[in-house]
Amino acid sequence: MKNATVGRFLLLAFLWGGSFTFIKVSLDGLTPGQLVLSRLVLGAAVLLAIVAFRRIGLPRSARVWGHVAAAALFGNVIPFLLLSYGEQTTGAGIAGVLIGATPLLTLTIAAAALPTERATRRKVLGLIIGFVGVVLLIGPWTDALGSLGGQLACLGAALSYACGFVYVRKYLSPLGLAPMAAAASQLLAATVLQAVVTPFLTWRTPEFTLEVTFSIVALGLFSTGLAYVLYFRLIGDVGATTASAVNYVVPVASVLIGVVALGESVTWNLLVGGLVVLAGVAYAENRLRQLRPKDPAPADPPARSAPETTADTPSGPPTATTPEPGAAEGAEPATGSRPGGTEGPR
Repeated sequence: MKNATVGRFLLLAFLWGGSFTFIKVSLDGLTPGQLVLSRLVLGAAVLLAIVAFRRIGLPRSARVWGHVAAAALFGNVIPFLLLSYGEQTTGAGIAGVLIGATPLLTLTIAAAALPTERATRRKVLGLIIGFVGVVLLIGPWTDALGSLGGQLACLGAALSYACGFVYVRKYLSPLGLAPMAAAASQLLAATVLQAVVTPFLTWRTPEFTLEVTFSIVALGLFSTGLAYVLYFRLIGDVGATTASAVNYVVPVASVLIGVVALGESVTWNLLVGGLVVLAGVAYAENRLRQLRPKDPAPADPPARSAPETTADTPSGPPTATTPEPGAAEGAEPATGSRPGGTEGPR
């Protein structure tokens, strides 16, 4: 990857990893429902401004909007709420690492719901390894990382994201929406859905301290709005498969930011469990093999000396040129990437 692309990749991991800390701080002044509505309004404003500036049309069919609303429910409203409730009693770092199990859960659901996703031995073994990692992460024998209920809420958010990914792949992706149009539509639908349910959730008068205000703005504008713009730029630069690898960096970023910004502790099972989850997902998706350096192409044998009376002849058949990064990638995210326009379980 070029230096600029690497910079975007790391910035995206930082924005998504930092979202868990922003959620934790924002909860000091807002209820979970108020927080989710705020981040969705700000994030949708960013994407709607971009599609308006670029004159990208939004869907007009009621059937398409129905699928968009379902994707928004599973990909935004439910997981955002579960994360907000979960982080009331658990840390930002553990929330980020548990969300790192999303690709693992996606593989499981996709194998059951999508005919094209076969449960190979590699995937089954990877899922088993990942499950062991999740158990280590939750650590039912200790409460050092927060309450079990809070951890299960965060894990439930990962499960909701996984359901959303499979739904998008099965019902929304075949409709051929432009990526930015899908992103803006999904956040807009999520904002409407959250506005409907917020009055029925716990409510209190918001307390806008400097830290709370900064966290809400950063969560909405950067971790929810700008992050999706960066993600789609990465897809265009290096392809969907490589761009989705940012999911492996996000848990690391969430832990580091939680330690630095909130002074959260790092326990052995957080580190070991997180590594085991990532190893299981990487093995199931065959990422480890993809990261190995390719063997260099064998050198052409020395050309034989041709008689002076004959013309030069080619030494062999022409070789195919290597495509540019992402040229062979489809626009649809690979397993473990995020659906439609909201490729970010944050």
